[in-house]
Amino acid sequence: MAWADMGWIDISVPLATGMPHWPGDPEPIVTSTLLNMSPHTGTHIDAPLHYIPGATSIAAMPFSATVGEARVIEICDVNIIKPGELRFHEIQQAERILLKTRNSEECWPNPVFNKNYVSITPRAATYLVECGIRTIGIDYLSIGPFGKIGDETHQILLEAGIWIIEGLNLSMIEAGRYDLICLPLVLAGCDGAPARAVVRKRE
Repeated sequence: MAWADMGWIDISVPLATGMPHWPGDPEPIVTSTLLNMSPHTGTHIDAPLHYIPGATSIAAMPFSATVGEARVIEICDVNIIKPGELRFHEIQQAERILLKTRNSEECWPNPVFNKNYVSITPRAATYLVECGIRTIGIDYLSIGPFGKIGDETHQILLEAGIWIIEGLNLSMIEAGRYDLICLPLVLAGCDGAPARAVVRKRE
């Protein structure tokens, strides 16, 4: 039975040659017999090891991080995600939060990397840590802004044990509560991995 027949919606970005990728990473090459790309290409998960030496790798990710109930929150700010807008949604402890921004409509159709994507400020990351969430997802290639400030956002979240899903496509998804399945490839010792992500609306 197809995923769609069971109510599941694919929110992954298809891996393909020429797709947008992080500056400095190898350009993705995808053929019927070859896959050459960074582990942080397309829809993927960041492990704590991505920024914290000696921390948990992607192969040790607990299923509970990305399998279970999730909430999609639609972000109104077209530039940056700040604590004030997040507070409005009354985020609760242990939630899995997926942030839908203008990225889904504007960034993914463009094969050229867009450094002006919507992302989370370090202060907003600190707020999410205070909320006690377990997972945060966003609809472009980084949870943090382009440049060094983005490193700070990652550091804050990953040091708190929050798992990060990046590169989602939420253009067809409305705000609300969903069942989420998002599992990475088991890449031994890696700081991240490509993932397939699907959601199903909760009744």
